[in-house]
Amino acid sequence: MTIIADHPRPERAGILHLGLGSFHRAHQAVYTAAALPAAGGDWGIVGVASRSRMVVDAMHAQNLLYSVATISPDSTSLTIPGVHTDAFVGAEQPERVVSQIADSGIRIVTLTVTENGYSYSAATQHLDLDDATVRADLGGGAPRSTIGQLARGLQARASAGGAPISVLSCDNLSANGAHTEKLVREFLQALPQGEGADALTYLDQAVTFPSSMVDRIVPSTTPELRARVSTLLGARDEIPVPAEPFTMWAIEDRFAGGRPAWEAGGAVFTTEVGRYEQMKVRLLNGTHSLIAYLGALHGVATIPEAIGLDDIARAALSILRSEYEPSIEVPSGVDIRAYETELFERWGNSALGHRTTQVGTDGSVKLRQRIPEPALQALDRGEMPHLIALTVAGYLSCIAPLPGFDPGAHAAAMTDAARERLGALAATARTGRELAERVIAELQLFGDGLAEQDAFIARVGELIDTIQRQGVGSAIADAVSASRTSASSPTIAKEMQP
Repeated sequence: MTIIADHPRPERAGILHLGLGSFHRAHQAVYTAAALPAAGGDWGIVGVASRSRMVVDAMHAQNLLYSVATISPDSTSLTIPGVHTDAFVGAEQPERVVSQIADSGIRIVTLTVTENGYSYSAATQHLDLDDATVRADLGGGAPRSTIGQLARGLQARASAGGAPISVLSCDNLSANGAHTEKLVREFLQALPQGEGADALTYLDQAVTFPSSMVDRIVPSTTPELRARVSTLLGARDEIPVPAEPFTMWAIEDRFAGGRPAWEAGGAVFTTEVGRYEQMKVRLLNGTHSLIAYLGALHGVATIPEAIGLDDIARAALSILRSEYEPSIEVPSGVDIRAYETELFERWGNSALGHRTTQVGTDGSVKLRQRIPEPALQALDRGEMPHLIALTVAGYLSCIAPLPGFDPGAHAAAMTDAARERLGALAATARTGRELAERVIAELQLFGDGLAEQDAFIARVGELIDTIQRQGVGSAIADAVSASRTSASSPTIAKEMQP
């Protein structure tokens, strides 16, 4: 049997998506599939994988179709979005990325290339002009960085008449629309001999960069899922995407060339994207990181197993209530207690099996987006953010353990671009304090603000030592008891678990 889409495929593409991974296929593609029957439009998606051919080859073999398996403890349901009109690998055809952006039929470029895909310096927040790929892209030829491809594509579009277009980042970056626009402009400004001047004028007149917040937990696909989906589907699907039932998309409604009716799928168009972003990046993502590192150090493989442990559940509630919640402005109409209760239900979705290794990967980039501001706010109030310090201690204990400490197989399997560099710092560190000083103060892995906070650095060091000498359970007990959270009652965390 062949896979059959839930609705007719759109005839023409109006969206180019960079980053053809699982998240896009379970999120933006699903919203677009809901939008087309509701309001129509030429909003097919051309999907661009960054480097890997795996998804592209499978999609072409399956008539550009795949299934999304929505998984809860009670059931598994399948949908087939059927909105992609083509797919290719950007690394193999970088010139095609440029030509697709220049194509007047494309009216939106969406991105899920992860925080690492924007070629900017974490220290300065500006385009990294020392990056070899960025330098090569500025020198000419087919660009290979995402920002280079956007800038060169918009430059070509301006030369071809300049039809209006929007660039919509769907990555976990603060003010991701404004951030993307800044990087594209810096690339164009860095071109030699004023080569980017016309494109910069075009950006002023016909290009918008809306910000957005995306949220859905999408674990890695497993062989077991492929077998189960194929049985349910009655056809072989090589690339099914597992996803939780919860999904959210908050978007600024600033589209120069129109947009799909994404609200038909539940998207929220709002002027408060920044508030949604804070709520998600800190309460969900920041706490998720804590759960992942503590879980891995406890020796458990999945997030549901981790949040099922009483001490980790208490730590999660403590960081939510006392350290992250005071740092955010809650979006209008959102019940923050109901949102937090739902977070515990999502983390406890045992059928989904989200792995601690996956959540803990790339912490050097993720944590920089999640922890500095709430930590600094707490310190400015005269409060020590003990659980944020525990997050950093857990991260370093997983990625760069002190000599003689074995963090376990789940921690060892986490990948991180900074692992080798941090490992070298840990190899000669005698204490947790010494490691914390090297990473936070000298390397400034989490920015220059925390680099100046001696008391916070000392607290991280204490917790690293506790993890190594007495175990992660003792470190959790220490941090939770020191926190001022209302979670001191032993029943509260239990009540919030599913």
